[in-house]
Amino acid sequence: MKIAITGATGFVGSRLVVKLYDRGDDILILTRNPDKARRIYPKSIYPKIEIIPYIATESGDWQKEICGCDAVINLAGEPISERWTGEAKRAIVASREIGTEKIVEAISRSERVATALADQKPKVLINSSAIGYYGTSETASFDENSPPGDDFLADVCKKWETAAQKVKDYGTRLVILRTGIVLGNGGALGKMIPPFKLFAGGPIGSGRQWFSWIHRDDLINLIIYCLDRQGISGTFNATAPNPVRMKEFCQILGEVMNRPSWLPVPDFALEILLGEGAKIVLEGQEVLPKATQALGFDYRYPNLEAALQEIVPKM
Repeated sequence: MKIAITGATGFVGSRLVVKLYDRGDDILILTRNPDKARRIYPKSIYPKIEIIPYIATESGDWQKEICGCDAVINLAGEPISERWTGEAKRAIVASREIGTEKIVEAISRSERVATALADQKPKVLINSSAIGYYGTSETASFDENSPPGDDFLADVCKKWETAAQKVKDYGTRLVILRTGIVLGNGGALGKMIPPFKLFAGGPIGSGRQWFSWIHRDDLINLIIYCLDRQGISGTFNATAPNPVRMKEFCQILGEVMNRPSWLPVPDFALEILLGEGAKIVLEGQEVLPKATQALGFDYRYPNLEAALQEIVPKM
C-alpha cells in the first residue's frame, strides 16, 4: 500500500511511519521541513520513503503526488499547548481547517487525473480531530454521538471535521479520529515527568478535571486498524476506555515512578505560562470511545497503570 502522511515528523506520526514502513508499505511524507524529515528517515535506512516539501495551507505541485496513493493520513496541525495569542489562534485554525481543505482538494484533483490516466486515487482519508470537540465539563461524559461544545477548541474541531467531510463527495472513505491526550515516551507526559523525578510532582489545577488519554501504541494501532478495514467509516474517539481524573492520574504516575504526588500546580502558574492555552490541562472532559469499542478494536493498554508501567521505564 502507498500511503501519504502529513505530520510524519511529530510525536505520533514518526512512530506511525516506522510501523507502516516495517510492514512493507510505501510512504510518501508531506512536510514543511524536509531537512528534518531526512534526518529522521535517512535514505540509507528508509529507501522506500519519499519526502515531498509542502505548505499545508497552500495549493501546489505537492498535490499531484497524492494521485497514485492508496490512502492519506492527515495528522498535521500547529501545537495547541502554548499561549493563545491572536496570531497563534489563527495558525491553529488555519493549519487544521485550510490544511485539511488542501488535502481534500488534492484528492479531488487526483480523482480527475486517475479518471484520465486509469491511475489510482486515494480510497481512504484518515483525518485527525480532537476531544476538544466536546468542550469541557467536570460532570458530563461524552461519546461519539454527543454534541459539540462552544469554546475555541470546539470551534477548531468543528471546522477541522467539516473540511474533512467534503472528501466524501469524491467517493473517498473517511475516518475521523477525535484524539485524547497521547501518552508515550515524550509528548505531554515528557513534560510532567521531571517534577516527579525531583519529588515535586502533583495534580495540576483542582485535580478534579477529567483526563481522557490513550497510549501512543494504541492510537497508532487504531489508525492502522481503520486504514486496513474498508468497512470502517465515520467518527471515532481515539481514547482509552478508562479515563481518570487528574488527581488519580498523578497518583498513579507517582506510584509507578515510586515518587510522591503531593505538590499541586496552581491554576495561576499555568495561566501565567500559557494564558488561555492553559485550559487544555486545567479543564477536561470524560470521553468514552463507545463507537471505537463497537468496531471490535482491542486496546493493548485500556488501563492507565499498565500504560504508564510500559512507558515510564523508557523515559
